Amino acid sequence: MDAEDADNFREFVRSHFDRLRALAYVTCGDWQTAEDAVAGTLAKLYPRWKKVAAPDAYARTMVVRAAIGEKRRPWRREHSSGDNLPDVALSDHTGDVDERLRLHAALGRVPTRQRAVLVLRFLEGLSVEETAEVLKCRPGTVKSQSTRGLDTLRAVLAADDITLYDNEGDERALPHRGRPGIGAERPAAAGAYDH
Repeated sequence: MDAEDADNFREFVRSHFDRLRALAYVTCGDWQTAEDAVAGTLAKLYPRWKKVAAPDAYARTMVVRAAIGEKRRPWRREHSSGDNLPDVALSDHTGDVDERLRLHAALGRVPTRQRAVLVLRFLEGLSVEETAEVLKCRPGTVKSQSTRGLDTLRAVLAADDITLYDNEGDERALPHRGRPGIGAERPAAAGAYDH
């Protein structure tokens, strides 16, 4: 790799690292696992830098796959004795942040594969076909995992008195770009889940 390519790669890492890490975190639910997934992806991307036509799409695809793969590793299933201690939930009185945290916690209770589909479809805004390509599965699998994931997410949120609404106030579907409104009685503002 020549100096110009190395500089381009460094600039790519500087500009995309935080977004890739956030994507991995939403996919797997653990910051350390997310950082491992991003580091592994960037290590694989570096020697292929000249050959990859769309590094952003490549990195996004590889990060999601790595985050799913990291959760399957045997040592990730081990738990310390501290895991049995109850977490103390601290509410954030700013409202929107608290709601995002509740939604994120609910998303963490959705199975990994379904969560990956939901993240790619509704937070990243990928089409069914693009999501199927990233996850190496059929579009029908993406549709069924999306339906099951949304059903699971709705059940978890219903237990917490949270309802997802689309832009028209319809609680049966999420908006295309994945910006759910959150509220017990009425749809929240359109930007309630913006990051």
